[in-house]
Amino acid sequence: MATALEYLKANPVFHIATVDGTKARVRPFGFIMKRNGALYFCTNKTKDVYRQLSQNPEIEISDMGNDSTWLRIRGRIAFDDTRDAKAQAFKESAMLLKIYPKGADDETFVTFYFTEAVATLYSFSGTPKKIPLL
Repeated sequence: MATALEYLKANPVFHIATVDGTKARVRPFGFIMKRNGALYFCTNKTKDVYRQLSQNPEIEISDMGNDSTWLRIRGRIAFDDTRDAKAQAFKESAMLLKIYPKGADDETFVTFYFTEAVATLYSFSGTPKKIPLL
């Protein structure tokens, strides 16, 4: 895969690590999209992950491929609560409507994106290499 976006699309369950006080927290995610030249994700404003990201916007993503490679993306995020960003998310993933039936008008639904990040592709047999996000 040439980019982090391609890797995440090919291996759609990835894990996002946040910080909760002094403790690390990791949870699975599955939604990603490209918007305005950035990698976008989504969550719910009532979840702990939203609170954690609001308090500390530094995250790391880890994803494993079927070919014994894995991707790490480390960076800083910002929220995008615009209706346009939400509408694009629902257009790209109809499955989100099962969770958020109000669609882009759901006030608990929010998108977030990397403002800065470094993506590194690893393997058991090679040297880690930096790859572009998009």
